[in-house]
Amino acid sequence: MKKRGRKERRKALQDLLSKDPFMTDWQLADELGVSIATIRLDRMALDIPELRERARIIAAGTYSEIKALHGEEVIGDLVELNLGRDGASVLEVTDHMVFARNQILRGHYLFAQGNSLAVALVDSDLVLTKTAQVRYRSPVRLGDRVMAQAVVTAVEDHRYSVSVTSSVHDEVVFSGEFVVVDVARKGGSDRD
Repeated sequence: MKKRGRKERRKALQDLLSKDPFMTDWQLADELGVSIATIRLDRMALDIPELRERARIIAAGTYSEIKALHGEEVIGDLVELNLGRDGASVLEVTDHMVFARNQILRGHYLFAQGNSLAVALVDSDLVLTKTAQVRYRSPVRLGDRVMAQAVVTAVEDHRYSVSVTSSVHDEVVFSGEFVVVDVARKGGSDRD
């Protein structure tokens, strides 16, 4: 790998973070072929906050739009929300989320991330999940960062079909088709 000068490296750092603001210092160091300490110094020089602060800043503007859930009820950090259309969230896998024996993420976290994102897309005070068809495609491990992207694929009366795809790096690890119901608009239950 060709050595870059400081100015070129810092520009590359900014470019990487503009494409993916949730890259860790470790991932940035690996991508740019430098030490984590160098990445931290470059971030400080460029006045770029650490990952947790970047996530908090992005999420702060997004959570205020949600009606169906409180911010803490969304599993993962909500990073984009276009009500009635699409959204995205990021889940950092920590040690309390994995099986101790093999450090693999428990599946209900992937389901909950996708389901809460699907519910958050509906502009209503009361939204419930009617059905979900999910597929677990690949194990997720401690330290991974899961990016879930949801898209509303159909709206029929008070029912929203939402497709969710979750990835680690560029590998799809989970997918789901959720039908969520705007119960407030329906005026009660959604019994067929």
